[in-house]
Amino acid sequence: MSDTHHPDHDGTVQADTARRLSECVTRDELRQLSRTTNWQGALMLASNLAGLAAAFALAIVWTNPLTLPLAVILIGGRQLALSIVLHDCAHHSLFRTPWLNEFAGRWIGGAAVDVPLQLYRDYHLDHHRHAGTDKDPDQGLVKAYPVTSDSLRRKFIRDLTGQTAIRDLVMAWKSPDWRQKTPFLVFQLVLLAALTAAGAPWAIALWWAARIFVYPAIMRLRNIGEHGVAADRYDTEPRRNTHTTIASWPERLLVAPNNVNYHLEHHIFAAVPPYNLPRLHRLLASRGYYDGHACVTRGYPAMLGKAVRVA
Repeated sequence: MSDTHHPDHDGTVQADTARRLSECVTRDELRQLSRTTNWQGALMLASNLAGLAAAFALAIVWTNPLTLPLAVILIGGRQLALSIVLHDCAHHSLFRTPWLNEFAGRWIGGAAVDVPLQLYRDYHLDHHRHAGTDKDPDQGLVKAYPVTSDSLRRKFIRDLTGQTAIRDLVMAWKSPDWRQKTPFLVFQLVLLAALTAAGAPWAIALWWAARIFVYPAIMRLRNIGEHGVAADRYDTEPRRNTHTTIASWPERLLVAPNNVNYHLEHHIFAAVPPYNLPRLHRLLASRGYYDGHACVTRGYPAMLGKAVRVA
């Protein structure tokens, strides 16, 4: 069953009819799905970097009032993609070869978003270990949802006007550990050198415009879609504490890169690499695993609708 013919899994069936995970996927199927390859990891990473280069090229080659903001939006999406590279490398699930995960996670993914790989790995594995409990370090990101429409609007206004990013940047650079900042600084120098070689050093401003005015809003959207609209964030059943959003191709380009939208599937089997998550989703959906649970939503507008409290 393809994503384009995905059924509605928004809880129309009673929860007690839902099948157990062991009934929906065999050990052999899981072994196949969990197989990482260097070529698929490299292809995913290369597509992220190529998309970033294309966004810069759009603004550099055709510099006008339309292409500049479009480039900033696209760069913000690629910043999220590189943060997902960090995420997948923290799980050792992007590449088969361990040192490739360490290198890409530290010097590309983590460097792009100024997050040290090991620091993120320790934090994020705690999130997986304690999902559905009050020990989950990510609970603070989504504990208020659902919120009123006015509250949601204010949150995104803060993001889109740069208030969220400035706050976070001030915190990140208040007492910097320069050893941990080295990958970020190297990434910025390499990016500036590449843009200078292209004859457009000024385009580094596009990266920072995206980082300040676009990236925080996309990250908020990601957090809401992953756990903010879950049925019960304090239930250890993954189908109740985690959520998947089926993304259209524009949504995958802008706000759901690297199959990050298949977050429930990732929580169920964290060892499955990102390039196999859509296949895992289709397998589980075809065997009724999601039936009776409001854990899958088609499209980000519908997902955001679930994040708004009904008066």
